[in-house]
Amino acid sequence: MNGPEIHVEFAPGLRVFAPRARATGAARAATDGVSTLGHVVESLGVPLTEVGALLVDGREVPPGHVPTGGESVTVRAVEHPQRVPGAPLRFLLDVHLGTLARRLRLLGVDTAYESTDLGDPALAALSAAEKRVMLSRDRGLLRRRELWSGAYVYSTRPDDQLRDVLDRFQPELRPWTPCTACNGLLRKATKEEVADQLKGGTERTYDVFAQCTACGRAYWKGAHHEQLEAIVERALAGTGRREP
Repeated sequence: MNGPEIHVEFAPGLRVFAPRARATGAARAATDGVSTLGHVVESLGVPLTEVGALLVDGREVPPGHVPTGGESVTVRAVEHPQRVPGAPLRFLLDVHLGTLARRLRLLGVDTAYESTDLGDPALAALSAAEKRVMLSRDRGLLRRRELWSGAYVYSTRPDDQLRDVLDRFQPELRPWTPCTACNGLLRKATKEEVADQLKGGTERTYDVFAQCTACGRAYWKGAHHEQLEAIVERALAGTGRREP
């Protein structure tokens, strides 16, 4: 684009994406009379998944607005909690977010995840087919038009990632109900039903078990249970809920 320029001002939380706007919070961008405002914003580095309202000279416009020279644009961040209309709230995570996926499942949040890299086209298609919110740190993936919905994961630390996702979307939490390995539902199981998965010490020490109805994996309150309890307690405290 090499036409007349517009002035684009970004909300503070979006400046991390826009190198030209980091110092002042604003940048100038050329127009061509054809490209949409959404395209211009993304060309400056900001995925539309992170954009809330777009204001042109103080009035709200859709991403499809075609800007003209001299306009002043304000780009706001997406509102929290973010509502995703049209489907039950559920997520799809890319291969780099395995710990976050397991923690979301621990909390009872419907989370799809594959430990192998499916590639951006396949992930975008799966997001659309299953109507899942794509969570990723890959800005290119989040710009794919096929996505049902998406969100950038800002932190590299699992504790911060989980807190940010819960704050942004406020999903319903049902701890201890899904399998953290495959997202299937858990059911109570007897020791005899899961005996083939138990080692001698576990079989002697524990009497309460659960088993995944999809993959058959067995669960019990083992050595790491206190750590998992702490994750659940922090999440429930953040939503003002108590574990039933």
